[in-house]
Amino acid sequence: MDDALRFQDPQPRIHSTAELKSCRLGKYASIGERCVLREVIVGDFTYFERHAEAIYADIGKFCSIAANTRINALEHPIERITQHKISYRPNEYFRYQGVDAAFRERRQSKRVRIGHDVWIGHGAVIMPGVAVGNGAVIGANAVVTRDVASYQIVAGSPAKPIRSRFSQPIAERIERLQWWDWPVARLFEAIPDMQNFSIELFLERWEGTAGQGT
Repeated sequence: MDDALRFQDPQPRIHSTAELKSCRLGKYASIGERCVLREVIVGDFTYFERHAEAIYADIGKFCSIAANTRINALEHPIERITQHKISYRPNEYFRYQGVDAAFRERRQSKRVRIGHDVWIGHGAVIMPGVAVGNGAVIGANAVVTRDVASYQIVAGSPAKPIRSRFSQPIAERIERLQWWDWPVARLFEAIPDMQNFSIELFLERWEGTAGQGT
């Protein structure tokens, strides 16, 4: 079948009300209504639902980011006499007072890193500097203050591990498969098996296919 018939336009889709600054979006990425992204890298096929926000973050492919989420929640300088932004963004109130460059660099150094195929539930908050592994699940309204292992499900405030999606041997096989890096033609062919096969059958069917076909 002609690729033009099989595949939609790979250009990222950005809602007219979304606000993006200094971002890089992958193919098929989608940014929903009133999302705000600042200095964020978004991988192929990853989507943000409405009213999500992210700053200083690297986000992998095939991530599902629900509405009202916050990735890399802003911190305030609580060690100062005032934690108000008058101390680090005084330019909003006074002339001849510039942005506190050192505090901005401090924030930029605490990037959040999210792997591939991560689901971030409605209203979840991920704090500065946190790393989330491939295939993880962040429960609705969770507040993530620590790193999350690959394929781990966490929930609560602060977020705590609930269980793993798969056994360790299965998780390791998925990591080796790296299906998120497949060309779109192979993804197209694999979708029926994604829908109908158990994870064990899917791995048996598709392991060892790298380099074969398109």
